[in-house]
Amino acid sequence: MRHTKDLFSLDGRVAIVTGGRGLYGASISLGLCEMGATVVIASRSGEKCEEYAKELREQGYSAYGMSLDLSDDASIKALAKDVYDRFGKIDILVNNAVDRRNMTSLADATREKLRDSAETNLNGQMLLSQAVLEYMIPAGKGNIINISSMRGLDCPHFPYYTVDQPINYTTEKWAMVGMTKYMAGRYGKNGIRVNCVAPGGFNPNITEADPFHKHYIDNCPLGCWANEDDIKGPVAFLASDAANYVTGATLVMDGGWTIW
Repeated sequence: MRHTKDLFSLDGRVAIVTGGRGLYGASISLGLCEMGATVVIASRSGEKCEEYAKELREQGYSAYGMSLDLSDDASIKALAKDVYDRFGKIDILVNNAVDRRNMTSLADATREKLRDSAETNLNGQMLLSQAVLEYMIPAGKGNIINISSMRGLDCPHFPYYTVDQPINYTTEKWAMVGMTKYMAGRYGKNGIRVNCVAPGGFNPNITEADPFHKHYIDNCPLGCWANEDDIKGPVAFLASDAANYVTGATLVMDGGWTIW
């Protein structure tokens, strides 16, 4: 029987975090580093990813920035190959990136906006998973964590918003929960675990003057917004051996918002 601390350790693991320098992404990348993993931070801006990775290295962690365009098949395959060639394995993939450039209400939706959004936020996530699985399957082990949202479990509470909410964000985040279940069922026998985290609101830039600030707090059972630490534990848990018998699950981290 292993010690519980050992079960949570990620020493020697190699992880890819897409969107790994954004709001939740930066915390996810740091959290995995803190648990001992080598983390590849990937997004369209490889230079900014490397800037953040350098900050983490200066703190004593193992982190590297790389470029990734989830709308481009060649970029997806190149990232997976580059990580494998450099480190000899890929243990963990965190599908966290979100491209918000084509978010649209239904009233303003066009086929082009919906297509371009899905190319990154849904199709790109699936194709990156496909590329990484090419290395995980022969190894007989691997771990994919999809970052959905509480919007992947419910719908926007429209009376509380001052502007219309994007239909494609809700749709894509629901789809990630289904994608998680599909991949967990399909690749479990290959030693691959696939899980999902559905986080709630984390917006350090919102002010108390915004009506939604109070609406969120009033309607969240814990009575507060998420902070930068809240995502770290759920992702680290699912990435670790402490979750060895957990697959196909969606871990809800929303302060209780979706229980109502």
